[in-house]
Amino acid sequence: MQTTAAVLRETGKPLVVEEVDIDEPRAGEVLVRMVGVGVCHTDLGVIATAAPEQLPVVLGHEGAGVVEAVGEGVTTLAPGDHVVLSYNSCHNCDLCERGVTVHCRNFVPLNLVGARLDGSSPLGRGGEKIFGHFFGQSSFARHAIATVNNTVKVDPDLPLELLGPLGCGVQTGAGAVLNSLNPEEGSSIAVFAAGSVGLSAIMAAVAAGCSTIIAVDPMASRRELASRFGATHVVDPTDRDPVEAIREVTGGTGARYSVDCIGLPQVVRQSLECLQSYGVCATVGFQGLNNEVTIDQGHLLFGRSLVGVIEGDAVPAEFIPRMIELNRAGRFPFDQLITTFPFDKINEAIEAAHHGEVAKAVLTFDA
Repeated sequence: MQTTAAVLRETGKPLVVEEVDIDEPRAGEVLVRMVGVGVCHTDLGVIATAAPEQLPVVLGHEGAGVVEAVGEGVTTLAPGDHVVLSYNSCHNCDLCERGVTVHCRNFVPLNLVGARLDGSSPLGRGGEKIFGHFFGQSSFARHAIATVNNTVKVDPDLPLELLGPLGCGVQTGAGAVLNSLNPEEGSSIAVFAAGSVGLSAIMAAVAAGCSTIIAVDPMASRRELASRFGATHVVDPTDRDPVEAIREVTGGTGARYSVDCIGLPQVVRQSLECLQSYGVCATVGFQGLNNEVTIDQGHLLFGRSLVGVIEGDAVPAEFIPRMIELNRAGRFPFDQLITTFPFDKINEAIEAAHHGEVAKAVLTFDA
């Protein structure tokens, strides 16, 4: 069959919306008609830096939609089911068997290459191979082939067009707080960079009962959003040293926890240095696989920890329902982050996300 997809054909150039061929689902796979898909900064990074051998490719990894067909052996999903798509994992390696799917031994080939493990792609055009299994989905398209391993069934009464970001960006920020740090009620936390990931971390900190929540961001509009979503204090890092500001807010001790949501070397260092003795920083920001960070070992020796977190240390089948329940209880209003764009305006949505004009861009599809 054919479907409409937004194809990256040249690095740094706008995506091309065109008709492509898509496979029928194989064993363990499902065909999903997209209803909504978030634009994540990982997508933006690939658009800007993709090597020629990675092209052409269909990106998108925050999809939500309706199952239209299932492959051989799929018994947990059926046509008509509403689903959210997240990162892919093999469910066969030692780490997956221990429940640590986010550190699957096959994470890179399953998520970042854009192909199945056997090298094939579900997408093509007139004999041309188009990489179409990005994060096990490539959801910048009207239809996507996903697997049972990265598909989470959700209730049909939910606003499906808004749920896609739960599969990556929102999951990353919220999971860094609720899973990786698991702060005790009444504790203090600093969040560096208040984009969609950082705002999700702030909302999660509110849900966890943190009493002092400090947002650090140079954009006034994002500091305003951070306050709206629960930050008790905001800091402009262009106006003053955020480490000094955080120590002042916390009575000189420093924050008990921090989350770095951007990955710039100086910000990672500030996220560590703002901690009190016996504090933990979770770094989720990404500036490329080669990103050297210099830290003062003395800050570590006195009981501070720096931990790397990917996908919020989340098992999607468990954490996505948890976020939905928090939202239903009025304790995690992630939907208020979202600005929707029709799918044919994908390049406008990407520009808006790139320039910080929206907190979270989500593409929607006509029925």
